[in-house]
Amino acid sequence: MVTVFRSAEDGAQDEAANIVDMLAEAGLNAMLLTEDYPGVPPGSVEVRVPEAEEEQALDLIDAQVGQTMEGSTSHGFDLVELYRGAGTSGEVESVSIRAVLDANHIPSVLVGPMQMPNLPFRVMVPQVFLDAAQQVLDEAAAAGPAVADAAGPAAADAAGGGAS
Repeated sequence: MVTVFRSAEDGAQDEAANIVDMLAEAGLNAMLLTEDYPGVPPGSVEVRVPEAEEEQALDLIDAQVGQTMEGSTSHGFDLVELYRGAGTSGEVESVSIRAVLDANHIPSVLVGPMQMPNLPFRVMVPQVFLDAAQQVLDEAAAAGPAVADAAGPAAADAAGGGAS
């Protein structure tokens, strides 16, 4: 048996299971192996096939990866600036904004050098999420700090802001 797929990333077990199913549908004899099997590195999963089926299996996996990696050419997922702030308050504000966006399942990216707070911090979101992000921030601002205080320390801990 030869290894045609190995991963230790989050979701690797599901990805490997999908590959095994795909290879089985093509008539190949694939096995999913976990770290409990000799030779599989700790924390990882592997898909193995008989040596005679290796080339066909790799071709099928490459074709599947090629389909999923093409992505969208839409500019809707281009990042746009939602917030810009400078100094220590800019850093704190940008981290707070990201926490609100994360709590509302809106993807965002914090751009700025943590070591140099004199440079601006920016919170970027995909274009398609800009209106939703602005609405969530407007609602949070309208609710004010009283809502955060009412949620108590448990909410701060859940958001990663509580004391250790």
